[in-house]
Amino acid sequence: MIRRCLFALLWLLSALSFNVWAQTPIVIKFSHVVAKDTPKGKAAEKFKELAEAATKGRVKIEIFANSTLYKDKEELEALQLGAVQMLAPSMAKFGPLGIKEFELFDLPYLFTDQASLERVTNGPVGQEMLKRLEPKGLIGLSYWDNGFKIMSSNRPMHAPADLRGLKLRIQASKVLDEEMRVLGANPQVMAFSEVYQALQTGVVDGLENVPSNLYTQKMHEVQKHMTVTNHGYIGYAVVVNKKFWEKLPADIRSQLDAAMKEATQYANKIAQQENEQALDAIRKSGKTTVYVPTEAEKNEWRKVFQPVYKAMEDRIGKDLIAAASKAAAAK
Repeated sequence: MIRRCLFALLWLLSALSFNVWAQTPIVIKFSHVVAKDTPKGKAAEKFKELAEAATKGRVKIEIFANSTLYKDKEELEALQLGAVQMLAPSMAKFGPLGIKEFELFDLPYLFTDQASLERVTNGPVGQEMLKRLEPKGLIGLSYWDNGFKIMSSNRPMHAPADLRGLKLRIQASKVLDEEMRVLGANPQVMAFSEVYQALQTGVVDGLENVPSNLYTQKMHEVQKHMTVTNHGYIGYAVVVNKKFWEKLPADIRSQLDAAMKEATQYANKIAQQENEQALDAIRKSGKTTVYVPTEAEKNEWRKVFQPVYKAMEDRIGKDLIAAASKAAAAK
């Protein structure tokens, strides 16, 4: 009788333990380095909303914006170690991991518009590149757009020669480094969270970035001039820790995949709108003069940047550059 009671008690404790475990939500820490009200910040919040609803509370998404958890250089290491489960780093950040091919997205004027970009990210080139993340312990889920970059400095920039001698902040990317050098500028690698103070104190003279990032970080308040070159692209690859992802129940993974797909559509839809609104707000602030190049001036920028392609063939891959260029130019 006593033995039966002990077995019954053990069974009850086991059942209670299982129920507690089953009711404990799976936590996904999602870290990023930009403001909450940027396209990436809003997309992360949208994914949180969709994922928690789809899984009926079985998954909890904790979002850490504005480098509150990790800075630029720390993010991917934290993901590989499992300290965070999800990131949306810019393409240039995969270079230090040995996946230099992602710097393809930094090539100037590779994309002419949103459609040309999507022919690469949604096509064989973009999907093949996501697969290259797996040997590094990462799984690529999607691409999120942030838009096209403009130039910013305390000097009017009507022609490429106007940037000669300036110290310009860049991400850690050999492509971006070469881009600045063909302009005659001095590239300065710096974490995004440090840029405002560096601009304010004159440590750097300017930078390239999308209008929404410039505006939400108040960089227009410490820059006198911006030129709408739209010369480069900033986008993000949404990645998860491979071990964590593969241990999730199949139904949870399916629900998160669906939430990510919807969040991606939302992110890429709002990116252009957010940048247009930010640029308009920068103009209205009266703190920065915004210059739009003529078509002839844009052609001059394109011509100056052409040597970057040749210089990066060994790093990115001549065939990859050719395949992406062909896809981007296809009709």
